[in-house]
Amino acid sequence: MQPPDAWEEAAAARTRRGLDPSAFGRLVVVCAHPDDETLGAAGLMRGVVAAGGTVEVVLASDGEAALPEVGSIDRAGLARTRRAELDAALAELGVPATVHRLGLPDSALREDQLVGPLTGLLAGTDAWASPWRGDPHPDHAAVGRACPEAAPVTAHGYGFPIWARTRIAPTDPGVPWDRAHRLILSAEDRAAKRRAIAAHASQSAVPRGGTRAVLSAATLAHFHGGHEVYFREPPPSGAPPELFAGLYRDGADPWEVRTSFYERRKREVLLACLPRERYALAAEPACGLGALTRDLAARCDRVVASDVVAEAVAATADALGGTPGVEVLRADVDDDRAVPGGVDLVVLAEFLYYLPTARVGAVLDRIAGALVPGGDLVLVHWRQWPAEAPADAATVHARVVADDRFDTLVEHTDEQFLLHVVRRR
Repeated sequence: MQPPDAWEEAAAARTRRGLDPSAFGRLVVVCAHPDDETLGAAGLMRGVVAAGGTVEVVLASDGEAALPEVGSIDRAGLARTRRAELDAALAELGVPATVHRLGLPDSALREDQLVGPLTGLLAGTDAWASPWRGDPHPDHAAVGRACPEAAPVTAHGYGFPIWARTRIAPTDPGVPWDRAHRLILSAEDRAAKRRAIAAHASQSAVPRGGTRAVLSAATLAHFHGGHEVYFREPPPSGAPPELFAGLYRDGADPWEVRTSFYERRKREVLLACLPRERYALAAEPACGLGALTRDLAARCDRVVASDVVAEAVAATADALGGTPGVEVLRADVDDDRAVPGGVDLVVLAEFLYYLPTARVGAVLDRIAGALVPGGDLVLVHWRQWPAEAPADAATVHARVVADDRFDTLVEHTDEQFLLHVVRRR
């Protein structure tokens, strides 16, 4: 068993992101068994409720198969006890959660059985949390794998370690610290969590006919610390174009690119970081509503602005119709027209982190082949992690910076966005 402080110390040293429960109006916590919610997500649930949000708990099984070696246990009675303990634990946490019970068999949970019911229960949620897919308990892993399949791409997803905290060293290369978020628990949170853990009394007591408890005192010590750890579970397929099409309908400006200070400032910084006064041919895939396209046109002889979303292309064409040197077309970034050969500037703004990992590599190959030697690639992305994005800005930028086909010229980092300019060798 790992020392109780091992994951506590790793959480403090290795996580570069905090978790803000106030960002989630509706949180769904999906559990394999009663007590998963308390051991792994007590502080998160309390934080959401304290911020005025709502919490729902989905219970895949009633936990009736605990300690299978003890044949004298009344399994139906244990299921009833554990359901009551869950209600008591939520009361101790001060979380008035709605509980959805799926009634699936404990210790036999299967991903394919879970996806269907979870799809309906996760619809419309802001965030979900479940046991981490890499947790050693197979039921935990099954739930952790099912949730990303069932959840909408617009929901933030997180996996929390349970048995991993006792059985896996935090230095293990399989622990995804690059996706880790840390929630610091207040003294009140820690006290409430201890009371809620105690409410799951059947798990910390040695049953009649048994020789051990499911949760020994040594095990529980791992959950009495000041941190909860959550591994981001983004949608592996990335953001579908139809999602953005819906956002752009009826002339909408979903990110306020025309009016917000963030967007204006980001464009001004980007333009100031361009290492050349003028470019011959620029490509701007995912141009959105064309606010940046207009600025690039003043610095370039020609600009090819493209987007896969028809509504965005139409809005950009309307805004920039007749602007000399500007071509607006509907094309995905994989289309040769989006990044034509011979470009000396490519700008990827708020775009690359929406692509699945494998596709990011293909896009970089395409851009590297289209850029003339000495041409510049600009990346600028919001530093937060959009729900629909398989990766965050730091991850995709680090991938480009590490690519030996490019030299880094400019790095600009502040609390809101991350910007890099790299030059094709």
